[in-house]
Amino acid sequence: MRKLLFIYLILIGLFVIYVYNYQTESETTREWSENELRGSMDETYVMVTFQVGIDYWKRAVKGFEDAAEALNVSVEYRGATQYDVEEEITVLEQVIAKNPAGIAVSTMDPTALNDVIDKAVEAGIPVVMFDADAPESKAYSFLGTDNYYAGVQAAHKMADFLNETGEVGVITQPRQLNHQERTQGFQDTIFMEYPDMKVVAIKDGRGDQLLSRQAADEIMREYPDIAGIFATEANGGVGVGQATINKNLEDEIKIISFDTDKGTLDMIERGVISATLAQGTWEMGYWSLQHLFHLNHDIVEQEDGSNPLPRYVDTGISIVTEDNVESYYPK
Repeated sequence: MRKLLFIYLILIGLFVIYVYNYQTESETTREWSENELRGSMDETYVMVTFQVGIDYWKRAVKGFEDAAEALNVSVEYRGATQYDVEEEITVLEQVIAKNPAGIAVSTMDPTALNDVIDKAVEAGIPVVMFDADAPESKAYSFLGTDNYYAGVQAAHKMADFLNETGEVGVITQPRQLNHQERTQGFQDTIFMEYPDMKVVAIKDGRGDQLLSRQAADEIMREYPDIAGIFATEANGGVGVGQATINKNLEDEIKIISFDTDKGTLDMIERGVISATLAQGTWEMGYWSLQHLFHLNHDIVEQEDGSNPLPRYVDTGISIVTEDNVESYYPK
């Protein structure tokens, strides 16, 4: 009888522990549900870029939209239709006039948008930069590629392709900070680490296939021994590829490009472009909106009024070649 009573006591104790744990978990779940990060659909955040029709922005916009779905807020995508800084300034002014909950901006010029960005911040609108920074503005943070490092990696890959010898050129957008940094990283690495290689030409392709093809034609004409060309953006890479095809030099000149639009990936499959550097563009869009939401709601503000969100977020790069290109096509 005493043994049976002891068993009953153990069972009752286990039941009490079970009920206690169940109630604790329910309260924790309920508390989390009540406090989870959720906005409202009349809370609108805006992404502003330039050359809005190009493929490059699609994954960044998708990341922005995915974050909006997770946070239950609305988003808009606006920008200059051309590579025109005055048009982007006008669009940004129009966006500010609507007093959105926050703005994510990518700029083609590191200083030209400073005044209008500062105007938004001073009006109480959170602003973050992504992809291309305006470091002297009052924007809260920058989310994007470590572009100097990307240029370094492009130089190492080019050296591998050329057995560390030969003349190389660069086609870039020299007025845009992220492209300046990629070019500088490439130049510095070639100069310091590969004495039998030389950067002989840097041309402005203006982010346009035709102009980049013309720039590549100029390099090939001026430097007939050119062995490789680094294009710091996707349209440039495709333009360089077209130039080598037109001269039947696609097997002779190694091309390293940037980003993973379909035209670039197709040229890698064909062996025209040797490699491209894939950026974390979805991550740029996703974390830009997360930053803006936290800033708008003062979610992580400290007692002294400071905000511990990072000022810089490196969204990473990876190298795409013929060996892994298939995995970069949209599924």
